[in-house]
Order: sequence, then C-alpha cells, then structure tokens
Amino acid sequence: MVHLDSFDLRLLFALQDDARLTNQQLGERVGLSASQCSRRRAALEAAGFIRGYRAELAAEALGLRVLAFIQVTLTAHSGTNSRRFRDLLAMVEEIQEAYAMTGDTDYLLKAIVPDLKGLSRLVNETLLAHDSVARVRSSIVLEKLKDSGRLPLQQEA
Repeated sequence: MVHLDSFDLRLLFALQDDARLTNQQLGERVGLSASQCSRRRAALEAAGFIRGYRAELAAEALGLRVLAFIQVTLTAHSGTNSRRFRDLLAMVEEIQEAYAMTGDTDYLLKAIVPDLKGLSRLVNETLLAHDSVARVRSSIVLEKLKDSGRLPLQQEA
C-alpha cells in the first residue's frame, strides 16, 4: 500500500477541482515545483489513485433531460443469470451507473434518457424484454440537489 503524504492529498484535492491544471499551476496550488508535481502525479496514476481524466458534459444541453433510478430484480439468482444481466448492462449507453444491492432488489441503475418515451423504451424494450429480468421499478428524479463526484479527502492544513 502506498502512503499518501499531505502533498499527495493536496494534489488529489486540487485535481478533483480541475483535472486540466498544468503541473506548473498544480505546483502553485500545493506548494511544489512543476517537476515534483509531474513526478507525484505520475506516481499517483501508476499506483491507481488516479484512474483517468474526462470531460464533464452538460446532459440537458445535449438533450438528455430525464434522470431515473431503476431497481431491477432478476428471475433467478444464479451466476449465469447474473452474468447475462451484466452483459446487457455493458451494452446499454443510457445506463450510467449500476450497483449490485442487498435487500429487496438485486440491482440499482442510474439512467439518463432524452424524455419519458426514452425511459419507457429502456424499461419495456430493453430491461423487461431481457429474460434475466423479473421486475423493474423506476423513479424519476424531480430535482438534483447535489451532484459531486468528489471523494471526501482529508487535507492537512
């Protein structure tokens, strides 16, 4: 296990705010030289603390206006059935996140679609049409109260 010192934590914290920071800008924020930031960033990437970088797109501006959470219960609890459902999930772009759950439902999915017709197609023609799925319950998001991909890093002062 790699030990993270206060500089590493400050670097990660700054990158969560803006992953486009140059090593020079990053160094100014965390109190290191650009070359030290470059080495530390590369080490954090190699150790798996930084999985990648991506642009955060504006869903509504792109016509994706309906966000829904979908609970799925499978027809049978077997390895084969679960694998078939997971294979389905991998092919469906509208499903952004998927979690295997404890409790009454087997999976919780986060999906984004253009409109209610899109949600209807996803639920009826994709999920319920798959023979591994027994039951689907969906909830439409009325208002997003918080949207943060930030991890709660403890920074030293």
